[in-house]
Amino acid sequence: MMDYYNYLKSFHLIFVITWFAGLFYIPRLFVYQIEASEKPSPEKEILGKQLKLMAKRLWYIITWPSAILATLFAILLLVLSPVWLQQSWMHVKLLFVLLLFLYHYKTHRYFIQLQNDEVKVTSSYMRIWNEGATFILFAVVFLVILKSALNWIFGVIGLFVLAFLLMLGFKFYKNIRSKNPDA
Repeated sequence: MMDYYNYLKSFHLIFVITWFAGLFYIPRLFVYQIEASEKPSPEKEILGKQLKLMAKRLWYIITWPSAILATLFAILLLVLSPVWLQQSWMHVKLLFVLLLFLYHYKTHRYFIQLQNDEVKVTSSYMRIWNEGATFILFAVVFLVILKSALNWIFGVIGLFVLAFLLMLGFKFYKNIRSKNPDA
């Protein structure tokens, strides 16, 4: 079975990438749905219907299957190489994977709400929520590449710097949008 290890690893990576692609894009669709819900009729209904369809297809055809397949291939990899489970960096990585599942679950709750036309958060909140998967991805990539439960802390410091820069970017973009609503 070790002959297949690199194939399994490749499939795992492919489905992790498509899973994250879905997690990166779905909150952006949520932003558009929330903003469309504030528009006058008939624009509100037309945009709302189209955005709900796009979100449904992305969520159920790409994101959920990718999450399941990435997890399946990860389990197979750990079965083939259980020594990874003895590494401290893998414990930290699995903690971030747990956070990723929690992020996915909460995103699913937002998906259900918006499919039912329940708008409980603002588009600004959803723009910030959209960055959650980015932070998790950074942490996991640093852990996997550095393979150190300690050195990844520098990556997390980088995450905080990234978060700070993103917040500045959000404020800058919000100022531009307030001056030019079509931006």
